[in-house]
Amino acid sequence: MKNNGSLKKYLYKSLAGAGSIIICILVFFAMYRFDQVVAAYNLMKGILMPFIYGAVIAYLLTPVCNFIERHLSRFLESRMKKPEKARSIAGAAGIGLSMVFSLLVIYLLIAMVMPQVFSSIGSIVTAFPSMVNKWSAWIQNYLQDNEIVWNYVNQFIDTVSVNVESWLETKLLPNMQTIVSGVSAGLLGAIVVMKNILIGLIAAIYMMGNRRKFAAQAKKLIYSAFSVRHANAILDECRLIDRMFGGFISGKLIDSLIIGCLCFFFMSILNLPYSMLISVVVGVTNIIPFFGPYIGAIPSAILVLTVNPMQCLYFLILILLLQQFDGNFLGPKILGNSTGLSSFWVLFSILVFGGLLGFVGMIIGVPAFAVIYDLVKKCANYLLRQKKLTTDTDTYQELVSIEQDGGQLRYVQNADRTERKKEEQEETP
Repeated sequence: MKNNGSLKKYLYKSLAGAGSIIICILVFFAMYRFDQVVAAYNLMKGILMPFIYGAVIAYLLTPVCNFIERHLSRFLESRMKKPEKARSIAGAAGIGLSMVFSLLVIYLLIAMVMPQVFSSIGSIVTAFPSMVNKWSAWIQNYLQDNEIVWNYVNQFIDTVSVNVESWLETKLLPNMQTIVSGVSAGLLGAIVVMKNILIGLIAAIYMMGNRRKFAAQAKKLIYSAFSVRHANAILDECRLIDRMFGGFISGKLIDSLIIGCLCFFFMSILNLPYSMLISVVVGVTNIIPFFGPYIGAIPSAILVLTVNPMQCLYFLILILLLQQFDGNFLGPKILGNSTGLSSFWVLFSILVFGGLLGFVGMIIGVPAFAVIYDLVKKCANYLLRQKKLTTDTDTYQELVSIEQDGGQLRYVQNADRTERKKEEQEETP
């Protein structure tokens, strides 16, 4: 028996060593062949992108599908002899109605918003020459009374003209082919995105139809690869991830919709220009935590400023009041403390994930970092309990050291050390 135990121990150590060597080789290969790794990653991303779109669509529509299926199943089971057939019909109807619901919401948003947006853009284009003339006249009147400033402006205009001419001759014209190819690549990329979305919609239907089977297969794999205790912990963490992402994204969408509607309502009352266009911008950018209000408010304020500076001031006051209302009342009511992150970590997660993944990273950064934060916290608490140390964070706030005192652990705080130093000074003659 002892030989078997030592053999198992030796085998585990050998496997761990071999695994470490393999990981080191893979890391070295990835660093040495970085370009090939990036190319392979981009290739796989391009292939899997329709399924990624499909997974996102299915994840967002699953709550709607479950709601329809649950209520329809109850209705059909009371009227049909075979419960299995009733549930099957309810499942198919839930998928179909959820897809119809999503397309209907998109259509209504486009039908209500886009005409207003186009009319706002049209009015901007129409009014742009008069705006330019108005501002030009104001600048001219201002510069006529300031000869020194006028000279500086003339020098600036001359410099800009020379630079623009040089840029046209040396940069733009010789690189027209590159620019045209870049535009063509952009159009091709847009077509590819539309193709991926259409395939993603089809994939989402299959994913929602097989969601329970996929979940069962995933649980089966987890329990086959890990011990029961670790498998339970993994599933608990998966449920936490689902609650974190689902609650945050759905709550943020509702919050942003309300803010956009309130912005349109008050802008219409105040008779501010481009109310629909600006409300759409404010609502969409509000999805981004922390930075969203500023990202949407700055270009909107500039747009209102071109019409009337006083109205721009009213708009800025309105945005400030809306964000105060959202940050202190509406957001906490809808989202609650769903992430459990402090303001610093919210800012940190937005900057890091935004830098890595762009606009999408800024949206999902907070719940993603909340999951990472929770995992690190659980691992730290587990290791502390293994060492029979306290997991109370407040204990470590003023901690100087942990000392053994007759078999008991004593947490020495700053106050204890200060008191000890005073006693030593009093004892010293």
